[in-house]
Amino acid sequence: MGASKGVYCPGNMNDVVLDIALKHAGEMGGLLPCLHEVQERLGYIPAQAHGQLAEAFSLSAAEVHGVISFYHDFRDAPASKLAVQICCAEACQAVGSRELESHAPQTLGVDFGETHASGAYRLERVYCLGNCACGPSVRVGDVVHGRVNLAELSGLVAQGADA
Repeated sequence: MGASKGVYCPGNMNDVVLDIALKHAGEMGGLLPCLHEVQERLGYIPAQAHGQLAEAFSLSAAEVHGVISFYHDFRDAPASKLAVQICCAEACQAVGSRELESHAPQTLGVDFGETHASGAYRLERVYCLGNCACGPSVRVGDVVHGRVNLAELSGLVAQGADA
């Protein structure tokens, strides 16, 4: 039985990482597609895989770690599949996203960059959801919501978690 998408499977993690790394190692700029695919398959990029990836791409483990830590979309620890993203770009800030940003951790019970204790969702800052005319914008899973206020935030997250 193979690994399911986004499911950590310690028994075959090294095999999964090695297969993906070898698939992309010969490509120009293959590290980024490799990292995306590892995260897609495992749900995150395990720290213990950095050495394996470094060897496949003839890089140091520090260079691989540097790429992973530079891009905010890469995770180095398991996280909920459901992301709650609050847009913190200028257009959304101008219409109220700062209030959402400052109160969301207390309202949702989780800090930015963390997964809720229930495992139901994780909270993230993003810098444009492409919905600037209807800010402040929040994305719960794949659905972007516009003109969100703090009173609506918990309900949107609950709907997303139930979907």
